Amino acid sequence: MDMQLIGKRALITGSTSGIGAESARVLAAEGVSVVINGRSALRAEVLASEIISAGGKASVALGDVTTSDGCQAVIESAKSAFGGIDILVNNVGNPTQASHPSWFDASFEEWIADFNQNTVAAVRLIHAFAGEMKERGWGRLIQISSRNAVSPHALFPSYGAAKAALNNLTLSLSKELAGTGVTSNGIMPGLIYTPQLDQWFAEMARRQGSDDLEVGKEFVLKNIIHQTVNRLGQPKDIATAVCFLASPLSDFMTGTTFRMDGGSTPTI
Repeated sequence: MDMQLIGKRALITGSTSGIGAESARVLAAEGVSVVINGRSALRAEVLASEIISAGGKASVALGDVTTSDGCQAVIESAKSAFGGIDILVNNVGNPTQASHPSWFDASFEEWIADFNQNTVAAVRLIHAFAGEMKERGWGRLIQISSRNAVSPHALFPSYGAAKAALNNLTLSLSKELAGTGVTSNGIMPGLIYTPQLDQWFAEMARRQGSDDLEVGKEFVLKNIIHQTVNRLGQPKDIATAVCFLASPLSDFMTGTTFRMDGGSTPTI
């Protein structure tokens, strides 16, 4: 299918690994000039070189978008890379702390840090790019949220609340942008496999008396996240959805944040 994206320009935050990196690859394969963002120059350059070697166009905008100065540096680099941005993918965002035994163990500082990383960073970037998208009469603002926004864990209270706020702003933004040709949508991933999860799977396997990583994965699927799809999510699952939301084929869709979680969230 032709996604009608040739010639578009995208900034994907947090795109040196995982969902962000795969989104950059998928968009670049569709003809999008991608700006890769992260804090590691090495990882960013490796991905950019990979995309360019495959025939795509890529540039790097280093910086931490969760800080004011870092975000401004990324904005300036992204705007100059290809003369503007048509597609913004707000992918940065994870829990800022490890899980807690109790909801009340999350400090006030942690609440502030989670909202800054998972909500405020997106707002900064939306302010930076939405105006030019409106002037051009076309644009895509895509937020990567989490199933925790609608089915939160007590162990990560501030993270779920921050992602719920991201869902809320995605909808309110769509109303602000009504009739402009700029859409605002989001995706709530479930558990997506990255190598960082292997340690957890190994521990789950050991608890079952096994040293087989696959035993740990199967235990997690059946007993912890209770998916109805019998496999782990992959970064490309989310990247493909990002590509659709970024394309002109999604013109009739705005203000929506949908789940891609393998059926793990028991809600309608």
